[in-house]
Amino acid sequence: MEAVWIEPSVREHAQTLGYTVVDASTVIATHLSQVIRTHAHELLGHEEVQQLLNALAKSAPKLVEDVVPRTLPLSVVVRVLQGLLAERVPIRNMRAIVETLAECAPQSQDPAVLLAQVRVALGRQIVQEIAGIADELPVITLEPELEQLLAGSMAGAGTAGPGLEPGLAERLQRRLAADAQRQEAAGEAAVLLVPPQLRQTLARFLRSSVPGLNVLAWSEIPDNRKVRLVTSVGR
Repeated sequence: MEAVWIEPSVREHAQTLGYTVVDASTVIATHLSQVIRTHAHELLGHEEVQQLLNALAKSAPKLVEDVVPRTLPLSVVVRVLQGLLAERVPIRNMRAIVETLAECAPQSQDPAVLLAQVRVALGRQIVQEIAGIADELPVITLEPELEQLLAGSMAGAGTAGPGLEPGLAERLQRRLAADAQRQEAAGEAAVLLVPPQLRQTLARFLRSSVPGLNVLAWSEIPDNRKVRLVTSVGR
């Protein structure tokens, strides 16, 4: 939000003019909180994750014992939790996260695969963090032709990026940024809904250029939520 600094002596006058007056300590605390949230995935390491697991072990010792280190190394759990935080997904529900890891680890120990499964398990929480308790979730989608193009590009490029030619990549970022701004101006969440196989790569691709856009997979939407199409983006 745009703001100006004022002297304490003119506080009451500013309020009479309709300004919201906030003290300096609150400004600093709010800014620091935002910085920490933005960089939380960089602050979380092995020691912090071990402390989280130790806390969970007090109420669910067998669960933790069966996962770390019996089924998964600690480093994989760290990667999964960092992936959640990088996309602003809180990790307070450690029991659900570890239960999902316990269920899925026998099939794969790939952090990207496990992260996708954990996000599905946390789908209700993720959507509520984004849109509150409203019945409808406004979403932006990609036109089928663009989805197919992206899927083909990613098949050859892996997870490093969407593998698009620069002009199309720039247009996609620009259009989604404009759509996200319109949603925010309307007081609604900006959500891009995509097939599961596209979600992680697109989320990483758009994180810096469209930071306010939440990229969700179809499989992450809980059954009790309706989706409302806002617009569809093509080539």
